[in-house]
Amino acid sequence: QVQLVESGGGLVQAGGSLRLSCAASGRTFSSYAMGWFRQAPGKEREFVGAISWTGDITSYADSVKGRFSISRDNAKNTAYLQMNSLKPEDTDVYHCAAGLSVRRLIAGTVDYWGQGTQVTVSS
Repeated sequence: QVQLVESGGGLVQAGGSLRLSCAASGRTFSSYAMGWFRQAPGKEREFVGAISWTGDITSYADSVKGRFSISRDNAKNTAYLQMNSLKPEDTDVYHCAAGLSVRRLIAGTVDYWGQGTQVTVSS
């Protein structure tokens, strides 16, 4: 079992930046690829990005490519989502996720979910 807890969400103006953190506990964090998804009420969950357990493979949705970046620190059991040049359309609840590979996370096959953190971007 892996428990995931997100933090770092909040309110930011368009063009600003936020960094989300995902702290993991339980089974070996470094065994899992980590990903981020976002979902607004009434909308489907959207893949944002993912990083392999080694950290050498990343993948991003086209909507965030060049603005968002994912990293991880296996010694701290923490994954991060750095969000720059934020836009009002980035407003969502952001969920951290753990899965067996980046490919499975892209496909939406998630083994563990965090509870989510709200990101609101004002225009």
